[in-house]
Amino acid sequence: DVQLVESGGGSVQAGGSVRLSCEASGYMFSSWCMAWFRQAPGKEREGVATIDTISSSTVYNDSVKERFAISRDNAKKPVVLQTVFLQMDDLKPEDTGMYYCAAGNPGWGACTLGPELYTYWGQGTQVTVS
Repeated sequence: DVQLVESGGGSVQAGGSVRLSCEASGYMFSSWCMAWFRQAPGKEREGVATIDTISSSTVYNDSVKERFAISRDNAKKPVVLQTVFLQMDDLKPEDTGMYYCAAGNPGWGACTLGPELYTYWGQGTQVTVS
């Protein structure tokens, strides 16, 4: 199993920045997709960005391109396998929501923002933009 723990959420004014972190521990295959999803009240969960842990290739939701950046870092802590970050700049009120980290094995395919690809999910961290 893989455990995911998010941190870094909070409240910010429009135009501000927030950086989210997700620490992954447990057993992981050599190639994983790690992604950020978000869910606003009354709306469906949507993919925000994903990154391949081997190639570092990325995919973004069109609504966050040029404003958000996903990145990863090899573990520097005991037990933690991967840390994935989501740098969010020029935040807008419509970016408000619960942000979830997710991990999944793409097999021979590429990382996408389809939630069906992701097996493991974190508990979420709230981001509120006013």
